[in-house]
Amino acid sequence: MKEATSQEIMTVTAARLLRDGAVCFVGIGIPSMAANLARLTHAPNVVLIYESGTIGTKPRVLPLSIGDGELAETADTVVSTPEIFTHWLQSGRVEVGFLGAAQVDKFANLNSTVIGSYDSPKVRLPGAGGAPEIAALAKKTLIIIEHDKRKLVDRVDFVTSAGYLRGGNERSDAGLSGGPSKLERIWWS
Repeated sequence: MKEATSQEIMTVTAARLLRDGAVCFVGIGIPSMAANLARLTHAPNVVLIYESGTIGTKPRVLPLSIGDGELAETADTVVSTPEIFTHWLQSGRVEVGFLGAAQVDKFANLNSTVIGSYDSPKVRLPGAGGAPEIAALAKKTLIIIEHDKRKLVDRVDFVTSAGYLRGGNERSDAGLSGGPSKLERIWWS
């Protein structure tokens, strides 16, 4: 029998953090894999929301992106992106935001924009999508990231999504309402 990879262990660990019935705003990649694993095992009533406007989606295969037709075809409903953010996220209906990133720092700030300086980056990344709003407004944010010194940094190269900013009360002072005391990081080595 083949041993589980660290990424597989991470996915199972993250899936176990979702309770049945939770409303979860899901990112693509490992967050989606973990959320769907939870749905297929111990949390069949978890409500999965993707940025593309799908609510209550139950994909038969893992989606490749938020625009994957599998999400719309298996959703309870599909609404506009503005409605996802205003009616669901800004109104406090999202219990868990499930995100990944290229970098996370000791204050749980996420970077999915650039590696290096913004004006002259070594690498330009896909960018924020809805992650800043999810990290700011979900009641709890789960971060899944590979345990690697290039990804777990003292300070992110660019703050795409705010965690605790520079620490202390900065998050609440900035008006970020999304459960800062409940922010969790998950990584694998």
